[in-house]
Amino acid sequence: MPERESVIDFLSNLQIRVFTWRFGVPVGTDRFGNRYFRDRRHSAGRRDRRWVLYNGASDASKVPPEWHGWLHHSSAAPMKEGDGPFHKPWQQPYVPNQSGTLEAYRPPGHTFEGGHRAAASGDYEPWTPN
Repeated sequence: MPERESVIDFLSNLQIRVFTWRFGVPVGTDRFGNRYFRDRRHSAGRRDRRWVLYNGASDASKVPPEWHGWLHHSSAAPMKEGDGPFHKPWQQPYVPNQSGTLEAYRPPGHTFEGGHRAAASGDYEPWTPN
């Protein structure tokens, strides 16, 4: 399901959308709804141009490892999800970068979390000038 996109985001990406419509060949879609394309005007002796249209806000951390290698020409074709040497059973599922969002981590004592933390056994004394 596509994420909602603001009008400003849509208009700022209008040029890449028109370019994609004219010259893009769809390659696939990842589990987050991001769509991947390559250029149909491939020249001999040059690498093909590859890009992604993000589902929602543009954030490079939304690209999963399976597609990252393909975008950067490390592999000729994207890997299948859950395939490859870097997938281990103990790894947690991929989550895009949460910095700057409401889901971002805030440690105990953070200003937005009340500003108070539990006392510790080796608690410190803040330095104050004499």
